[in-house]
Amino acid sequence: MGFIDDIKKRAKSNKKTIVLPETGDRRTLEAANTLLAEEIANIVLIGKKEDIEKGAEGLDLTKALMIDPSQSDKLQSYIDLLVELRKNKGMTPDKAKELLTKDYLYFGVTMVKAGDADGMVAGAVNSTANVLRPSLQILKTAPGTKLVSSFFVMVVPNCEYGADGTFVFSDCGLVQNPNAEELAAIAGSSAKSFEALVGKEAVVAMLSHSTKGSASHPDVDKVVEATKIAKELYPDIKLEGEFQLDAAIVPSVGASKAPGSDIAGKANVLVFPDLDAGNISYKIVQRLAKAEAYGPVTQGIAKPVNDLSRGCSAEDIVGVVAITAVQAAAIK
Repeated sequence: MGFIDDIKKRAKSNKKTIVLPETGDRRTLEAANTLLAEEIANIVLIGKKEDIEKGAEGLDLTKALMIDPSQSDKLQSYIDLLVELRKNKGMTPDKAKELLTKDYLYFGVTMVKAGDADGMVAGAVNSTANVLRPSLQILKTAPGTKLVSSFFVMVVPNCEYGADGTFVFSDCGLVQNPNAEELAAIAGSSAKSFEALVGKEAVVAMLSHSTKGSASHPDVDKVVEATKIAKELYPDIKLEGEFQLDAAIVPSVGASKAPGSDIAGKANVLVFPDLDAGNISYKIVQRLAKAEAYGPVTQGIAKPVNDLSRGCSAEDIVGVVAITAVQAAAIK
């Protein structure tokens, strides 16, 4: 069974409620149709019912819950909640009402905060900043998490490395140039994400252009320091660095470049030193190795809200919703 098929199966077995606020986009409605037909998740569509139905011609969305924020019987309680959460930032009832009724992202995130939904997926028409802003303002970071970051699940065909060709790459979509402390936090979150989604033990490699001191540069020093911090913060995680990519995933190279290492040549979680490296790498693997790339998936938010690429397909949205549902199920 492939990665995404397994994720869908797990989502079906513990069905969660996911909000899709971008109902003016046909891809979102097509995804909702599939999600409902395959019973992957309960779906909430935000918008005026007549507008949604007009855009959904030929689709069956009868099992979706459609909510017009301006007519919702929860609106006042959401206004009160938003004011309470943001009163120190000058939030008033009038401002809260305008946000909740005009910006469906805010309404969706507030639903999640109130416990009326388990997660949200957006980004087909909104920027990452627009998707994450209400998430960070309302949901905030998860307990014990210092940083919100992102990752891709990469599934490489006919690959003997990683977890039978499955890897987590991070951060490839959000944190531009993490310092050592932030890189360590990304490593810790990524290990948890790998285990929650892939169901196998995480083996984390902190990547660099150097392996165990083979090069000297401030960029290498950052990864060395991040590795030290991560080992102190997450002693139960299998984690080591600094590694070049081949030393991290190829057993023979790992044995040669880092003899005696329990991690070298066995990594399935790859932590890149900055966004340039991560973003370029996932796209190279996706295009040249014809890998499946699921993400960017966010990690570190108190409840799962995931961003889509604006070039996504309806099938991509289905996959991210399934991942979001499994993330929600993993929250204790």
